[in-house]
Amino acid sequence: MARAWQHPFLNVFRHFKVDEWKRSAKEGDVATVTDKTLKCTVYRVRGSVSAGNYIQLPKTSTQSLGLTGRYLYVLFRPLPPKHFVIHLDVSTEDSQVIRVSLSNLFKEFKSTVTWLQFPFICEAGTSKKDLAGVPPTGARWTCLQLDLHDILLVYLNRRYGHLKGVRLCANLLVRSLYTSDLCFDPAVTATEARRAKLPVTPMPREMAFPVSKGESWHDRYIHIRFPSDSSKALSKPVQKSCVPPEAGLSALCSTAGFPGHVPRLLSHPATFSKPTQDSVSPMVQMFGPTASCRIPSAPRPLPEVSLFCEHSEISSVGGPSGQSQEPSAWEQATDKHATGSSIHVSAHELAVVPVAPEDVALHEPPCRKQSGQEAALGKNRFQQRVRRGCGPAPHSQPQVVSGLRAPGRGRTQGPWRVWHCDQNPGFLPQSSGQGLPPGVSLGVCLFQSFLPDPILRLKGVIGFGGHSTKWALWTKDGAAVVYPCHAVIVVLNIESREQRFFLGHTEKVSALALDGSSSLLASAQARPPSMLRLWDFQTGGCLSLFRSPVHTICSLSFSDSGALLCGTGKDRHGRTVVVAWGTDQVGRGGKAVVLAKVHTDVDIQGFEVAFFDETRMVSCGQGSVRLWRLRHGGLRSCPVDLGEYHALEFTDLAFGQDQDGCTLYVCGRSGHILEVDYQRMAVRHARRLLPTQTPSGPPPQKQTFSLGPGIAISSLSVSQTMCAVGSEDGYLRLWPLDFSSVLLEAEHEGPISSVRISPDGLRVLSTTSLGHLGFLDVLSREYHVLVRSHTAPVLALATKCSQEQLATVSQDHTVRVWDLVTLQQLYDFTSPDEAPCTIAFHPTQPTFFCGFSGGAVRSFSLEAAEVLEEHRCHRGAVIGLAASPDGSLLFSSCSQGTLAQYHCAATRCRLLRVAANVVCQDAHPSPSALAVSRDSYLLAFVGPSKYTVTIMDTASLDKLLQVDVSALGLASSRLNSAVAVCFGPAPPSHLLVSMSSNVVVVLDATSGRTVREVSPGIHPAACPSLALSGDGRFLLTAADRAIKVWDYLTRASPGCQMYIGHSEPVQAVAFTPNQQQLLSVGDAIFLWDILVPPESVQGSPGGPPTCEAGPGARQPEDTVSGADGLPRRQVPVPSQAAPPRLGACVGPPEGGDGRAGVLGGPGQARASAPILVCFPIPGLWGGAGVWGAPSLLSRPPISPGTFCVSDDERPSEESHGPKGLRQASASAVLLKEADGATDGAWGAVVDSWGLGVPPHPRGQPNAQSTRRTRARPATYPDSYKPFTACCKASPLAKSVSFPPAGGEWLRLKAVVGYSGNGRANVVWRPDTGFFAYACGCLVVVEDLHSGAQQHWLGHPEEISTLALSHDAQVLASASGRSSTASHCQICIWDVSGGSCRQLVSHHDTAVRALAFSPDDGLLVTLGDYGDCTLALWSMSSCELLSSTRLPEPVHGVAFNPWHTGELACVGQGAVTLWLLQRHGADISLQVHRERIPEEVGVGELTSLCYGATPLLYCGSSTGQVCVWDTHASRCFLAWEADDGEIGVLLCSGAQLVSGSSTRRLRLWAVGAVPELRRKGSGAGSVFMERELTLDGAIVGAVFHDSMDMGVVGTAAGTLWYVSWAEGTSTRLVSGHSSKVNEVVFSPSESYCATCGDDGSVRVWSLVSMELVIQFQVLNQSCLCLAWSPPSCGRPDQQQVVAGYSDGTLRVFSISRTSMDLKMRPCAAALTAIAFSADGQTILSGDKDGLVAVSRPCTGMTLRVLSDHRGAPISAIQTTSKEYGDFGVEGTDLWLAVSGDQRVSVWASDWLRDRCELVDWLSFPAPALMESPGCPPPSLAAFCPWDGALLVCAGLGVHRDVVFYSLRQKQVVETIPLPFFAVSLSLSPGARLVAVGFAEHVLRLVDCASGATQDFAGHVDSVQLCRFTPSARLLFTAAHNEILVWEVTSH
Repeated sequence: MARAWQHPFLNVFRHFKVDEWKRSAKEGDVATVTDKTLKCTVYRVRGSVSAGNYIQLPKTSTQSLGLTGRYLYVLFRPLPPKHFVIHLDVSTEDSQVIRVSLSNLFKEFKSTVTWLQFPFICEAGTSKKDLAGVPPTGARWTCLQLDLHDILLVYLNRRYGHLKGVRLCANLLVRSLYTSDLCFDPAVTATEARRAKLPVTPMPREMAFPVSKGESWHDRYIHIRFPSDSSKALSKPVQKSCVPPEAGLSALCSTAGFPGHVPRLLSHPATFSKPTQDSVSPMVQMFGPTASCRIPSAPRPLPEVSLFCEHSEISSVGGPSGQSQEPSAWEQATDKHATGSSIHVSAHELAVVPVAPEDVALHEPPCRKQSGQEAALGKNRFQQRVRRGCGPAPHSQPQVVSGLRAPGRGRTQGPWRVWHCDQNPGFLPQSSGQGLPPGVSLGVCLFQSFLPDPILRLKGVIGFGGHSTKWALWTKDGAAVVYPCHAVIVVLNIESREQRFFLGHTEKVSALALDGSSSLLASAQARPPSMLRLWDFQTGGCLSLFRSPVHTICSLSFSDSGALLCGTGKDRHGRTVVVAWGTDQVGRGGKAVVLAKVHTDVDIQGFEVAFFDETRMVSCGQGSVRLWRLRHGGLRSCPVDLGEYHALEFTDLAFGQDQDGCTLYVCGRSGHILEVDYQRMAVRHARRLLPTQTPSGPPPQKQTFSLGPGIAISSLSVSQTMCAVGSEDGYLRLWPLDFSSVLLEAEHEGPISSVRISPDGLRVLSTTSLGHLGFLDVLSREYHVLVRSHTAPVLALATKCSQEQLATVSQDHTVRVWDLVTLQQLYDFTSPDEAPCTIAFHPTQPTFFCGFSGGAVRSFSLEAAEVLEEHRCHRGAVIGLAASPDGSLLFSSCSQGTLAQYHCAATRCRLLRVAANVVCQDAHPSPSALAVSRDSYLLAFVGPSKYTVTIMDTASLDKLLQVDVSALGLASSRLNSAVAVCFGPAPPSHLLVSMSSNVVVVLDATSGRTVREVSPGIHPAACPSLALSGDGRFLLTAADRAIKVWDYLTRASPGCQMYIGHSEPVQAVAFTPNQQQLLSVGDAIFLWDILVPPESVQGSPGGPPTCEAGPGARQPEDTVSGADGLPRRQVPVPSQAAPPRLGACVGPPEGGDGRAGVLGGPGQARASAPILVCFPIPGLWGGAGVWGAPSLLSRPPISPGTFCVSDDERPSEESHGPKGLRQASASAVLLKEADGATDGAWGAVVDSWGLGVPPHPRGQPNAQSTRRTRARPATYPDSYKPFTACCKASPLAKSVSFPPAGGEWLRLKAVVGYSGNGRANVVWRPDTGFFAYACGCLVVVEDLHSGAQQHWLGHPEEISTLALSHDAQVLASASGRSSTASHCQICIWDVSGGSCRQLVSHHDTAVRALAFSPDDGLLVTLGDYGDCTLALWSMSSCELLSSTRLPEPVHGVAFNPWHTGELACVGQGAVTLWLLQRHGADISLQVHRERIPEEVGVGELTSLCYGATPLLYCGSSTGQVCVWDTHASRCFLAWEADDGEIGVLLCSGAQLVSGSSTRRLRLWAVGAVPELRRKGSGAGSVFMERELTLDGAIVGAVFHDSMDMGVVGTAAGTLWYVSWAEGTSTRLVSGHSSKVNEVVFSPSESYCATCGDDGSVRVWSLVSMELVIQFQVLNQSCLCLAWSPPSCGRPDQQQVVAGYSDGTLRVFSISRTSMDLKMRPCAAALTAIAFSADGQTILSGDKDGLVAVSRPCTGMTLRVLSDHRGAPISAIQTTSKEYGDFGVEGTDLWLAVSGDQRVSVWASDWLRDRCELVDWLSFPAPALMESPGCPPPSLAAFCPWDGALLVCAGLGVHRDVVFYSLRQKQVVETIPLPFFAVSLSLSPGARLVAVGFAEHVLRLVDCASGATQDFAGHVDSVQLCRFTPSARLLFTAAHNEILVWEVTSH
């Protein structure tokens, strides 16, 4: 962290305050002047003697700058006609000081042990005398970039330490010095780099030189990088006796027509002695990797293809080795130009051919004839091919057009190649304004071309949407639909299903519009600044390309004639903008002209130009419907009088025509459809779409319009006879225009995004948010699906050899199978719990394999559409999956380095071997991670490290070869690593390896020898996916958004064609099985035709073996449903059932066949599968792979040895020590005052923010605030901060009778747990010792010294937040809204008495935050994101003073501690300051809103706290902390405080505490911040003092005023005591983070144990309820638990047995704190477990109804009872009996209960292997509960006071407790219950029965008297209740909260 404060860069002059000359020195003529070029103040150093005029940093030579940045940037300009000198004192790692001097005074390079002298040469021409000496008159400002690390390494073989001092001597102008570890490109701005996705780091704004609009950076300035990358190529130091490599860096040469003087650093003057000799001249070496030669630029340079000819590519043309031994023709040509003026540029250096289409005639290569379509397109329809390489292509003969001129440039010096590309599918990100014909796009030909050219044509695209799924349009004839697929616009013929494309957009298309005649199409792309294209719809050509004045375009609408185009969107400040363009001249060669543009404050969600008048438009949005008119060059609007509907949110609109004129229809999210009279501008009719399903009856066939809660309508469309309505419930409904009844309806699988009625009114097009596109045929009443698509990026693909099928996996958790012929979806498998990562087809069988993120590998049957097998031998995500071509073996690899081998020749896949630590663990999921040779003998992969590639024998997994690929990149300064592998055709046996250096290396798979290299720089980034065609002719590579096709057979300089069409990185590429097409997947699925005759591919030698279907393989028939049981091939209509989902087949983690029941198939219920079997995770503890380290789990300190870690379980992560002191984690950036952010005035609420809710008098809320409509559904931002209540299983009981005070049988003694899903729900006052926190619906007040608790019960729902008054006398708590209340509840507690003083309510959903004013007179409450209300309360009267509706979600609120009348809110993009003004008894609010400056780059503020006045600290969702001056209303400081969202900020004095979602708690020293506010100087003034990592996201914290100690709450349900002085964290309160499943007790009642869905088994002390031991199993749920009985041995041999969701059983030793046994008696999840009476046998039941009998001493399963098969075992209980009792042998009596209302009682003698059935009880199914689909659990237990009685609940049709006699075989007693029981426990002492209900109530029944008492305290279903063995305590659990009750005498 010592150097982190200098990151990302440091302004040396500002940091050392050069203007004050206190830490720096000046001598001689040094002055500050204003430079006209830079328009800023610079320092001028001049004088006749350089040594007497200088600026020196630091002031004396005994001091040191201590700057560690690798690069030093000097921004200076030499002053003619004098010399200048720059001295740098650089310290090495061994503290040796080296002086580095740069000057135009030096004539040659000199070096000593302590001094390096570099000559600075200014080139003014070609004569030698001009190459050195004084700078010319026209010297320009220069950015000199010095790599200090490489200077010392290359020239002195020393390691760079830091920069000690700098002296700048006359004569020069200097702006400043900067240091950084980043290599910046000064010619590229951040906006350009982001827009074009350039792989460079743009120069920060502070360092950048100003460039006027339209000018080129290189025309005005010079960039020098020293040493150049060519000097560092070998990464070896230069010996002193040798001539060092060229020290000159790549200065930018002058461009054509702009002669200038280029200074350059030279290491030896001999380099310039003979510029025309054999050696490469300096002008050639300038074209280095630093992009140093400026070439005449195209109007819009293409970012994907560099405008500079890179040296690395040029030097590699000569041969496979990448280096030429003799001067090439390129070098000679360039030398020839170098001898002359520097303005000449060889044509072979050009990367882009900037040909204006109107300048030349179209020339066609003689090898191709011009088609009729090409001739029809004309010269305006051609696109130029981009070429970069060493000469003409060997096969093609393009026409040479000499003398072409680029716009504004001189004549070029060589031939330019021009192609006319027809049906060329790939396209470049940008073009020169001209569009592309249908299927035609720009391609890039690198090096030599090859035939055919182009070789690819886009055939089909599978996908829909990308940016939005609302845009789908009919053509005028209704024969086709137009829709976007990310960056491609598709026209789909609905009859033939043929596609044609509009190509040219570089980002996702955000809006579409088509004129009335279907001749003009408009489209806009999403990423700002939004670009618009106007297309000729018939030809597909782009007529116009222009930038929109709107930052982002949201919608487009054409007039019917196409002469007017209107667009709506947002500007860069988020304001709504409406723009109107005139487009009538576009088709005639003209351009689109902006007619009008207007900003508006109204929300616009729908906008349409009227069909009857092109000058009139209509818009709708939140609370508004407005009519617009274009008149006199302006857009004006007026609102429609909506009356009572003014607060609705309107989503879409449509025009209708009737006899009276024009009618406007508007729909809203509330379900309303308004019929608006356009002429009168008033609402004519209002209707509302309502659900009419009753709880007891079936859903009706039709919906009606009436009163009540409505269904959100997202879109509507109107024809002359009907109205189509699409709603978010997934229904498309057709209504007559009077809306009397539903004509037709179609149910979709997701919410509908848009609907469109065809022009003939016979079809209705609909789209859904799930990416579905289809239409409803009105006449036939059939729905036809046109397109289905993934809703997230596609990760991998696989093709089926025997069938034209494609399988893909996506981040949307789906696996889909497609028909490559029809491009339709065949199957859809969904995995909600695990994300699929990789996929592979079986070569011969109708199955495929899929690897998941949880480590599972599943095989799927295409015939049965179900999961066949599941294997869980991997610990990490499956990153590689490959099947051998012969179909016998399958291989998988995971991110933890494990390689697995399976036998897959049979139907069932069987695991053969698992090898650990053989695959690279740094790899990501990739289709090229594993490769199997085509003869199925060899397996290749990257591993065990990324620097090695291993080849194994596929049968034995013996290592045959291991190649170190790090030595293959000698020309790079970094180690090479492998990224992907691919086998070539055999013979010969070649392995292709994609390298991190952007090279594909071909290795001999037998010897490991390098055979050849495919040219360097094949992609800007490493290629993660590559494929080779079956005949080995074509190599396919993909990286970023481009795919490239290489002529692989050409060994020297193979040709390449590049195709760019994806808007996101391409994830995988592959050839289709017939080798005639190829596939690329990323944002969508692209299918490309290979334009090669079929015989040239299939008839080639060495082609792939054809895959024949095996014996069991069948091809699905082309029918909807066949008799053979195959799934339907046709995609079902939206109203049909959803596609089959992934099942949950729990397979064995180790070995075994893993056979288990298949779940999730057709017709079966879907169950969730476990994510991962338990494995240790190295690195979670202090040492990698060290297990058994004790950790601090509770207070007080626990003796060593109380924590256990088994060999395959890990303990809880409890390492919370400090990470060490750090000076700073990031540089603090000082910000200038934001311009244009606000007007700086305080205004009323209505005026400033448009809230529309004026304050109201105290106690008298106005009607608008109290009777407002129900809050809209909560839309949570991307934040971990929102409070989310735990899922409720059932509603709260409506009427419950509680016992009278003083007569309770139970008293709440303790609460175990803390609500980690709450926010700011812990308070602590150190001076008084008051400590309280929330757990469920209880406020727990705990004495930290004694541990005693008080429990305040007053909330019906879970508490969301707490706040304590400053005098610690009042506590406020807030909870969510219950099902029986209209508002959520706020309790005001009296701290001294522990009583609720007042209950208030106002907010609709939940309260996000509470805060008291400094004088405790006011309380502010902030509603959650579904409420968005800020309320102010008087604490004296508890009355509502003011309520304000906020227009957007707000994350936090705080009062200014120094000003009672000021409070602040933070939210999306702004800080809002509120000023409270009192007017007698009334209070008014004034609001002032400040947006976040762009320099901060933060979109959402999530936390805040006040510091010293007037400072306000705000945390952001991206981890930044920004500081605001509330007096000046500006943000002046920001720094990177964390990697994740900051949810907690606390400040006191000079220290600040931040807590984030990354589990980190950090202490910052902010004492210098007030000085920064006043003086505005210096950086790095914020230091991080301490850091702690806890067990979850920080959700609440409170600290002492000294900030040295505090209490912190985490989302894991833990409260920690933090001591910054000691650097420690101690656990105060802990609990389960998920549902608690069981509680058991030790026989001595000293301890109890709990288990939960979080996979933990926790052992607690019953005396103090402190956590003693915790056993943790990763990614499993612990479902059942049992403690060994006292008869099993001595007390020190106690054991706990736990059953897990993967079917495993683990036995833990309490005394040894270790795992004694792990076995798997059942294949399914264990749901019940118990010890036998003697403790020597374990009985376990699983969810399939099997009961296993196991012996823990041997680890063997004795028998499995299947009598309950088919229903899960819900309970197993054992007891002892007399031998022979009940007429059976044995001393053990036990029962098993299953979920199908059956109970079996058994007697057993396990030592003799005897087990006999005693009784069998079957009950009818219970009556329907209040919650349908949730039957009560089956409960049964032996009666402790009568061993012959069986107590049952939940069995039968009645709500009662049944006592059944095993002797009499009949029911002897029945106790009625108010609800069905969900838990049951019998007291071993008094005759008490505890019953838990789903209605949050606990009932205690006295069986002797029949009396009952009910108790409340739980916030969820009481799913567990257990008496202790002594019957003194009762434990109850609801979700993750545990309540401990003390049983009193009654």
